[in-house]
Formats: sequence, structure tokens, C-alpha cells
Amino acid sequence: MEFHASTDFEEYPLPPRVFFTPHHGSASDPQQVHISIGGIDRIRVTWITDDKTVPSTVEYGTEPGTYLSKASGDNNSSYKFLPYTSGSIHHVSTGPLEPNTTYYYRCGGHGPEFSFKTPPSTLPLEIAIVGGFGQSDWTKSTLQGLGSKDYDLLLLPGDLSYANNRQPLWDSFGGLVEPVASRRPWMVTQGNHDMESYLVDEAESFMAYNARWLMPYKQSGSTSNLYYSFDVAGGVHIIMLGSCTEFELGSDQYKWLVADLDAIDRKATPWVIVSVHMPWYNTNYEHQGDGEGMRLAMEELLYRARVDVVFAGHVHAYERFVSLY
Repeated sequence: MEFHASTDFEEYPLPPRVFFTPHHGSASDPQQVHISIGGIDRIRVTWITDDKTVPSTVEYGTEPGTYLSKASGDNNSSYKFLPYTSGSIHHVSTGPLEPNTTYYYRCGGHGPEFSFKTPPSTLPLEIAIVGGFGQSDWTKSTLQGLGSKDYDLLLLPGDLSYANNRQPLWDSFGGLVEPVASRRPWMVTQGNHDMESYLVDEAESFMAYNARWLMPYKQSGSTSNLYYSFDVAGGVHIIMLGSCTEFELGSDQYKWLVADLDAIDRKATPWVIVSVHMPWYNTNYEHQGDGEGMRLAMEELLYRARVDVVFAGHVHAYERFVSLY
């Protein structure tokens, strides 16, 4: 198992400095394309169009320009937040797919061809981890680093766009990461800068995050897109926890985590990895106690399950701790 870790060292990049050229193509062309693992042998493709009549379909194949397979998704959707209305959001699950294979694909029958590579079916597995993205100078250098690596999937433990209610920044973030996020699965969980505040009755916490970054929560028995798990490489189980939703003893997330950990066969699954936004241990003075409530509620569960490693974001510095067993 190989990990590449990165973190955004600029504490609160406000306003973000966006290195993204706005879309000037057809209203039917796909924008903000990214992919995620959608289950065993499945890759979910997500994109946005200005044209709400574009079908939620993905054509794909193993040769450039030759699409022998086609998948359809649910009807496209959009959301509103105050005066903002999103474009049409499409989610399509492709597969079954071969492992460790490059596929070429086109979204909605329009626009350019993209390609992605599926994760391997067995170890070794190379994972990239980025804690806190945003849209700053550091984001640009991080994306350049990711683009130079042939990793298998990326884990992002929260704080994606740093929108902080400003919905157009979700659009600029989606365009900014598209060249990288359209090529390898990005598996994300939410952070405090991804939520909408409850300033008005219509606001829903994580409205944009849930609409734009659909993860395989239903496939893992979760009832919330804010926490889920998935398997990869035939021996790795990855759990993405939600720091910014209820986690206390008796909560839905707590009960789901108990069941998820109990179902793991460690003989068949030598690696169990957890990702969470707010670290349970850190030395940053400003962030002491941010993850303490969740640690008190869930740490013992991870001990008993012999979880191998936990990756967190939130604190904009790299820290590494020895085993706490």
C-alpha cells in the first residue's frame, strides 16, 4: 500500500484565487466532470450542463472514439440556494468494468472525450490523500502534483470548494479540478467549509455538497451521503466518516459504523482505512478539541476493529502520529 499526502497550508483563503477559465462552449457540453467509485466494478460519472434537456447518459469503451457501451442515470436534477440556481446535475453509473483498465467516455452525447482508469482488483494500491482543497495558489500546485502521479484513487477528507455559502464557487471548483478528477476516482467526505449556514429557512446544510458530490452511501448501507464505506483492490475497506453530522452514541452514523465494522472479514481484508475531516489528535493551538466529541464517541470502535490508519483534514499542516494501539 502506498500513500501520497498533501494539505493546503494557507489557513483561510478568502477570497479564493481561482485558476479556472469559465466554460464558453455549448450549453449542452459537460462541465465540472468528475468520477467516483459507485460500487464493485462500477464508476459513477458526474457532470453539469446549462441545458436541462441533455440526457443523463454516458457512452464508453476501451478505445478512443469507440463507445461500445452506454449507461443511463436518473433524471438530472438541480438545486436552489437563495437567488442561485445550479445547472443540471447528472449522475451516471457505468459498468461492470474491468479492473486496472483505461476507458474513454463521453457525457450526454455532447462535447469532448474524457478518459479514466479503474482501480486494480488486487494489491498493490496507490492512494493520494489531500486534506483541504479550496481554490488558492496551493490548490494549483497540488493539482499539478496530482496530475504528475499515476495514483489509483484519491481521498479528500472534507473542505472541497471553500464555498462558505457562495454557490458560484462550487462551479469554479468543479471546473478547476475537472482535468484531474475526471481521470481517477475522487472519494470525498464533508468539511465545515462545505456547509450552508442556516440563515434562512430554505437553507439545507450540505445542499450543494450532496447534490454535486454523490458518493456510494446506499451501497454501504448508510442513509446519508455524509458517511459511507467502499471496498477496493480486493483487500482494502475504506470508511469515510462525517465530522459535521451527528456521531454521538445512538446516532444513525454511530449505529451504521458499528454494523459496517462488524461486517469486515479481516482475513479477507488486511487493510481498513478511515478518513474523517476533523482530526482527533493534533498539536495546533487553534484547533484543540475540534474533533474531541467524535473521538470520545467512536475511537473505541476503531480500536476494537483494529483499524490500520486514519486520515484527517481540517488543520492546515502535516502531522503524523505513531500507532496508538
